[in-house]
Amino acid sequence: MQAEPKKSQAGNAADARPPATSLIGREYEVEVGPVAHGGHCIARTEEGQVLFVRHTLPGERVVARVTEGEEGARFLRADAVTVLDPSKDRVEAPCPYAGPGRCGGCDWQHAKPGAQRRLKGEVIAEQLQRLAGLTPEEAGWDGTVMPAEGDKLPPGEVPSWRTRVQYAVDEDGNAGLRRHRSHEVEPIEHCMIAAEGVSELGIEQRDWSGMASIEAIAATGSQDRQVILAPKPGARLPIVELDKPVSVMRIGEKDGGTHRVHGRPFVRERADGRTYRVGSGGFWQVHPKAAETLMLAVMQGLTPRKGDTALDLYCGVGLFAGALADRVGDKGAVLGIESGKRAVEDARHNLAAFDRVRIEQGKVESVLPRTGITEADLIVLDPPRAGAGKQTVHHLSSLGARRIAYVACDPAALARDLGYFREGGYRVRTLRAFDLFPMTHHVECVAILEPADKGR
Repeated sequence: MQAEPKKSQAGNAADARPPATSLIGREYEVEVGPVAHGGHCIARTEEGQVLFVRHTLPGERVVARVTEGEEGARFLRADAVTVLDPSKDRVEAPCPYAGPGRCGGCDWQHAKPGAQRRLKGEVIAEQLQRLAGLTPEEAGWDGTVMPAEGDKLPPGEVPSWRTRVQYAVDEDGNAGLRRHRSHEVEPIEHCMIAAEGVSELGIEQRDWSGMASIEAIAATGSQDRQVILAPKPGARLPIVELDKPVSVMRIGEKDGGTHRVHGRPFVRERADGRTYRVGSGGFWQVHPKAAETLMLAVMQGLTPRKGDTALDLYCGVGLFAGALADRVGDKGAVLGIESGKRAVEDARHNLAAFDRVRIEQGKVESVLPRTGITEADLIVLDPPRAGAGKQTVHHLSSLGARRIAYVACDPAALARDLGYFREGGYRVRTLRAFDLFPMTHHVECVAILEPADKGR
């Protein structure tokens, strides 16, 4: 009979170790330090343990209640439940659903609009320094985060900018929004940052029993409105009667795909004087001014010339490819690469008038090497939140582009990739930051790069 293998001493020690003590609910009175990436600020307990505290501002003294973490953890998450010494940048949150344990959609309802932009600028600067070794001056950035047109409002007023809202549904059929880092639903009667075209549908006033979620889309380039329903397993779709005409889609229970129930399977958006078809689930910037703002920033930075060859990577439905095609003319050429099948279909439809535009489907890191392209004059990349990554950046650096435009929705990913571009012989010429997600910690950046051996 074979003897049982003996456990290692390390294994026995691990088994004997008592479980860590949860600190959830414990309160600490703390001085709040700098803002950090993710919509919170940094503080420390008297024992030196790091706290990531939401609902506070730098310089405040607060009582922070732990929401996640245990003794010995690298950091704890917490909410500021009492503000003992408020910042001059603090305001009463306009939204009745904002605050500890409530809706997780907004991070900075309690901060003045100017302070929100300043905090985002501090996060960008910190990420550039820490991950890319760049000062704002070295990145060609003046340190400001620009509001979108129409968003510069006085304290206490909230811009209604979100043209796509994902509602969750609670057990009673009420539409709401998720609480921070939770699957729990905060039922709401109205979302203050929802665009007028979403709010006027009246989704929060309907019974959505049997549904897991509802996505509402209000195009800014047309009067198109759409809802995408995700039923719970085995549930039947309700008859959708909203306050405005909408097309209705559903998420398939078996395939997870988006299927038409009635109406158009897309919405029509406008940018750069062109209409773009965006199919259900396809990507389009959420802020009504974002597509035009980012397109102009990219084109101003690249300064395309007639006859240029250009790449538009992670091209979505073709926003930047269309703008490039207009500017490089009949003798130029544009290649777009996009992984989403429906987005590729839309991009090909949207850009069908351009003979010298080609859209390929697949992941950039897989498709680009297969194209055989060894050089390009201009490159635009608008990667997902994780960034493009070292392999792709080094490949792009080898193509000898005169200018590269990097559109980023995450400053940490941007900074990492800028470091890889520097390894590939590129430097940042200019960087611009735009507050296209007011009341949240998110921010959009456009970095323009050029070969490092070229003078500014």
